Amino acid sequence: MLKKVLIANRGEIAVRIIRACRDMGIGSVAVYSQEDRMSLPVQLADERVCIGSGPARDSYLKPDRIISAALNMGADAIHPGYGFLSENADFARKCKEFGLTFVGPEPEVIARMGNKSAARKTMMDAGVPVIPGSREPVFDTETARRQAKEIGFPVMIKASSGGGGRGMRQAMTEEEFDFQFEIAQRESANAFGDDAMYLEKLILSPRHVEVQIMADAEGHVVALGERDCSVQRNHQKLIEESPSPAVNDETRQKMYDAAILAAKTVGYTNAGTVEFIVDPQGNFYFMEMNTRIQVEHGVTELVTDTDLVAEQIRVASGLPLSFTQEDVKLRGHAIECRINAEIPEKNFMPSPGKITVLHLPGGNGVRVDTALYTGYIVPSNYDSMIAKILVYAPSREAAIRKMRAALNETLIIGVETNLDFQFRIMHNQVFCDGKADTGFIEKYVGGGK
Repeated sequence: MLKKVLIANRGEIAVRIIRACRDMGIGSVAVYSQEDRMSLPVQLADERVCIGSGPARDSYLKPDRIISAALNMGADAIHPGYGFLSENADFARKCKEFGLTFVGPEPEVIARMGNKSAARKTMMDAGVPVIPGSREPVFDTETARRQAKEIGFPVMIKASSGGGGRGMRQAMTEEEFDFQFEIAQRESANAFGDDAMYLEKLILSPRHVEVQIMADAEGHVVALGERDCSVQRNHQKLIEESPSPAVNDETRQKMYDAAILAAKTVGYTNAGTVEFIVDPQGNFYFMEMNTRIQVEHGVTELVTDTDLVAEQIRVASGLPLSFTQEDVKLRGHAIECRINAEIPEKNFMPSPGKITVLHLPGGNGVRVDTALYTGYIVPSNYDSMIAKILVYAPSREAAIRKMRAALNETLIIGVETNLDFQFRIMHNQVFCDGKADTGFIEKYVGGGK
């Protein structure tokens, strides 16, 4: 078993990993920027190291500083969390070169699945259902337009190295294609330093459903249920739930089989998520694979009674999975609402500031993952998510009622939040009926204007 883990992250996921380490009797090291010096993970970790100034590019995105901190503190592993360097193959490779265990898949697998067009081709060859589209990356507008016409409009234009909705544009007709492609390509070059693009047939009114997998070095791959992540704003998830109301038992099993096949095809180890698009007819298609722990992993933990972060550490230590596919039994229903310091009415503009009053919900079946405390200053340099409220209940209807109560009980003063926005969603009939697709917010809830 690992002895000391450095957490190359911040906020609630750093707190989550520190607590998992503590439960397992493993030492923890927090790295932090100067802006995060008073943050909760810095206070909770066994040891801590400052790695730079406030902006992520000067701290959490500095591989050499993080690796140096790990070596100087005697850590034998680095857990990247999500975001930042979590899907950076070069970082994972450097960890290995310096004798540090990277809590995640092998660098080659990260690189292979991180390139969206390469991942698509790999899945096509393996027989995993894939949305019709480019087989190879495209770099110029003329070639892209020709491929788009072959695919058939409308099409989705995506960055090969993309994520978080950046470098992603829809082209409904050939007339607007060139304009949308060039904007998406510029966004990709600016955000990821990569102008390679690919095209997909645009599935109208889709659902976003993903399968959580866990794999060990002995070749065991287990699917731990699915999550519905269809409620999104600006291509970023707001609500996640498990199981998905969009799929029946037959489709669910087929998705598990496809996710396991995807993982085995690339020799995957550790935690990963295979993301699918589900069309209104119930057909599903591979979209991408996230080679890290997900923000919404807690939803899966609640319905499967597992600790995914602890399992990550076990697998990274060279141990086999502590459970088999037969051991995984989904029970009840879980929902997660992401609480962001933002103003929904102003295009979800971030709202940094000092937390002057804080009351978080509790009770049976309620879990809150956060790094907030009264007096904490929410910084402007990082993602606006400040808490995740999760609920568990025997049924979806009961989980929705519990989430309404939990949101109603939550009090955060000092910054603007999306609490009221989430509360409205929990009372929206389309959501309550389990009919929300990825365009749900724009159609039924509003915000963003």
